[in-house]
Amino acid sequence: APDMNTNEQTMAWIMDTYSMHERKTATAVVTGKPLSIGGSRGRREATGRGVMISANEALKMIGLRPEDTRVVVQGAGNVGGLGALLLHREGYRITSISDMYGYIVNERGLDMPAVLNHLREKRTLEGFDGADYSTDGKAQLELDCELLVPAATENQITTENVDRIKARLIVEGANGPTTAAASEALSKRGVTIVPDILANAGGVTVSYFEWVQDRMGYFWTEEIVNSRLEQIMVQAFSEVRQTSEKYGVDLRTGAYILSIDRVASVYRMRGLFS
Repeated sequence: APDMNTNEQTMAWIMDTYSMHERKTATAVVTGKPLSIGGSRGRREATGRGVMISANEALKMIGLRPEDTRVVVQGAGNVGGLGALLLHREGYRITSISDMYGYIVNERGLDMPAVLNHLREKRTLEGFDGADYSTDGKAQLELDCELLVPAATENQITTENVDRIKARLIVEGANGPTTAAASEALSKRGVTIVPDILANAGGVTVSYFEWVQDRMGYFWTEEIVNSRLEQIMVQAFSEVRQTSEKYGVDLRTGAYILSIDRVASVYRMRGLFS
């Protein structure tokens, strides 16, 4: 499926090349494709939607409400940008968002549809009316907020800046944005971290939906895709939370325990040569 520096067009080329070698159309070989060649409705927004669902569940856990939650989002792509838009629609106050050049900030809250329109037209957040702009991207992570969503690249929260992170909750939209040492330090301070393996799983979940639809040759409505995604994400969050509480560990460790236990249970059931 698409990741950094790839998109629906890239996936279409991969599918087409594979199909030529197979001498038949093989839509199920890759996901994140355009709708016209077997893509799934809701796939583009899926990772950001998973971040939003994870944030909703985490807020219930720590006793916050969306309307009382200031959000800083690092990244303005399919994960950060669409995630921020969905959080905005849920009533969260998005105070800052960044792209690869810098970030904008407005403590009163950003108009996310207007921000994304500006970004589409100008290819940069610079010049957006109604917000201050800075090129010091590292400083953005240290802004006052209740919720921080690192949704850009890995190794953004490290031992160098962890002491200056002010968020009460971190929902990892990117893969590996928090180093192991920084994650441990934040947990000791009581900061709740929803790990990437859970928080950004919306994309791979809807990629699975796309594969199923391609195999069936029958495609679902966007409402069905979003509903089934929410059901799976909420259940997954609940299971990770229960595991973390059972063993007295953070959510990241709870997710690993749950995952490893599931793999081990399959081996126990199937036998040595599975």
